[in-house]
Formats: sequence, C-alpha cells, structure tokens
Amino acid sequence: MDTPVTVKAELRSRLLVVRADLGAPYRAEASAVVCSALLALPEVTRARAVLGYASFGSEVDVDQALAVLAADGAGVFVPWVEGGGLAIARVRDLDADLAPGWRGVREPRASERRPARPDRIHVALVPGVAFDRRGHRLGHGGGHFDRLLARLPPATPIVGVAFSAQVVDAVPVEPHDVPVDVLVTEQGVTRPRAHPARPRP
Repeated sequence: MDTPVTVKAELRSRLLVVRADLGAPYRAEASAVVCSALLALPEVTRARAVLGYASFGSEVDVDQALAVLAADGAGVFVPWVEGGGLAIARVRDLDADLAPGWRGVREPRASERRPARPDRIHVALVPGVAFDRRGHRLGHGGGHFDRLLARLPPATPIVGVAFSAQVVDAVPVEPHDVPVDVLVTEQGVTRPRAHPARPRP
C-alpha cells in the first residue's frame, strides 16, 4: 500500500515535469497575471509586512509584485535556508539585495541580511509543486516552508501561488503540513474552506 510519502514523491516528480513543460513564454505571461491578482488581493493590499519568495526554476515569478509592494512602502521579507528551516530578512531591492544561495535559490545576501521575526508577518505568499482546492500544498519535500509557516501568527493569511496546471484533485496530507488560505493562479483566486488550527513547530 502506498504511503503519503510515496504518493507525494510520485506527485512531485510528475508535477515538476508538468510545470517545466509549460514553457518559458507561457510562464512569464501567466506570472504577470498572477502578480496582478496578488496586488489586488485584500489580504495583500492591507498588509504592511509581506513574506514573499524568490522564484527559482519554473516557479511562478512574483518579483514584479514584490517590487511594487516594496516601492509602496510595505516591508517585503524573503527567506533563506538556515539549518533545517528558513529564516527571513527584509529586502528593499530584489536585484541588489538577493544573491544565489542554497542550491542556487536566490536569498538575502549574507553580508547584508538582518533576521526578522515571522510573528510580525501580515500575509505570506508561498510557492509549491502542487496544490488542491482544499488548500493542501505539496512542496519540494524538505519541509522548510511548513516549519516557517507554522511560526506565523494563526490569523496570518497564507496565499499559495501556482500555475493552474499545478492544481490537482488531492494532495496527500501529513500532520506537519500547513494548508493555504487562498490559492492564486493565472485562472483566478480560490478560497478554500476554513482549516483547523495550523500545526505548531
């Protein structure tokens, strides 16, 4: 019998191929649509401290949205890998303040970053390999984002960001998995039903 870990691994392998096969032109166009949707999202427009991410590979590129938010005066925070988890730091200029780090993923420059407190984040924008319409999220398998999201205040909205091709019927769930409250793709915004209390670290 397949375990959740096995099913996740198979789904992850398949969806990474699906996402890459969308092609760079489509991903660029769809990313622009997603950025516009994020900037119109009430959870984002009223936030003064936004946790984002530095896109890598074939992920939805949210740089445009983060740049607009930073220019408008919001605090924009980006994670970096620290041990088995993620720490976060504020960035003001994505081009100047980010550099390749763990596995080539862009992160706040080590020489400049000042660790910030996750409990002061007002909204979190998170990537994933797959999502379902109940808000369950499949990451890359390291659990880094789940551990970070579990440190946010319970009322902080978590916004999943993906291409529509990454939305599946069901994502296997384990006790440590943290669901998203909103899912944004190039095809629109989905608001899963309320979730039970998030798992704590």
